[in-house]
Amino acid sequence: MPGGVSRTVCAAALAAVVLAPAAVAAPVPVAPKSKSVAQLLSELRQLYQQAEEAAEAYNGTVAELKQRKAQVKKLDAALVTARTALADSRDAVGRLAREQYQGRSDFSAYLQLLMSRNPEGLLDQEHLIRRAAAVRTAAVQRLTGVEKRADRLAAESRAALDRQQTLVSTRKKQRDAVRSRLKDVETMLASLSGSQLGALSRLEQRETTQAQHALAASGALSSTGRPSAAGRRAVAYAIKQIGKPYVWGAQGPNSFDCSGLTSRAWAKAGRPIPRTSQEQWRQLRKVPVNALRPGDLVIYFPKATHVALYLGKGLVVQAPRPGSRVKVSPMGSNPLLGAVRPDPGGAPLSKYRPPRLPSGASSGSHTGYGSSSAPRR
Repeated sequence: MPGGVSRTVCAAALAAVVLAPAAVAAPVPVAPKSKSVAQLLSELRQLYQQAEEAAEAYNGTVAELKQRKAQVKKLDAALVTARTALADSRDAVGRLAREQYQGRSDFSAYLQLLMSRNPEGLLDQEHLIRRAAAVRTAAVQRLTGVEKRADRLAAESRAALDRQQTLVSTRKKQRDAVRSRLKDVETMLASLSGSQLGALSRLEQRETTQAQHALAASGALSSTGRPSAAGRRAVAYAIKQIGKPYVWGAQGPNSFDCSGLTSRAWAKAGRPIPRTSQEQWRQLRKVPVNALRPGDLVIYFPKATHVALYLGKGLVVQAPRPGSRVKVSPMGSNPLLGAVRPDPGGAPLSKYRPPRLPSGASSGSHTGYGSSSAPRR
């Protein structure tokens, strides 16, 4: 399915992986005026895909880094507790040893009874040795167990911290890679004349229209399903974000990337879902495109690098690429991969009235962006 200059390229997604060498773009040449519109469109698609994949890797690393930080914090707290318990256990064992040495323990009292001239009394005092032995056994076992736990927690904490430091370095490299890809796109666009940009926009619009007609002819847009209660809330939230700018890596409330919009919409609906489009595609329940209901997520591109929220009647709300704003688009505006449902167990509403779309919900430029969209962190 074709894509184009105005096709949305998501900055979101998953996978905490180091950016693959294949994603590294060669220097971008200035586009000769002699190139055809179709050739220029193909080059821009390639550049946008490279930027998208780099951003996907970055966002995945950010997501894992957030989890690792929480893990390190939890492990550190558990380690403090374990070390406190270890000190207490060592004190208890030391106290028992001193009492026995000084002849003040129950076990010492038993030895005195054993050496007395009245061994018959030993039978009456048998519980003393059992209690003394049990106390010592329990103390030693506690000490051994706490020592092992403290050692294990310390090793886990060191490993988690090492992974966190690796992710920090990876995140910086991937951030720089995204900026480089976006700079490539900017260079390419700057080399085009006004007439070339206009021709690219018209070609993209034709291809989007053709793709949407092909979906309709296939029956993919025939669904008239009603959303669940959570789906209705997710749709309502996403529609309220129309007009807010796309910024890669953003999760709201003032700006979004594609999966930042969908993940936040469903979180507001009361059902948290994975942060990135690839994880949304991997973890959520897949549904046939011809069985979509409002609130479902439509996944695009072979690597699941873009996502939009289905509104019904063949329309989606999405956060397009840098330089554009959250808007309503035809479902065929990007190469379709499939669809997922965040709440497969949610019963559809008996009645549903789609929310009113704001004026200009489908408008907005897809022809450029500012390099300031790249985060500085």
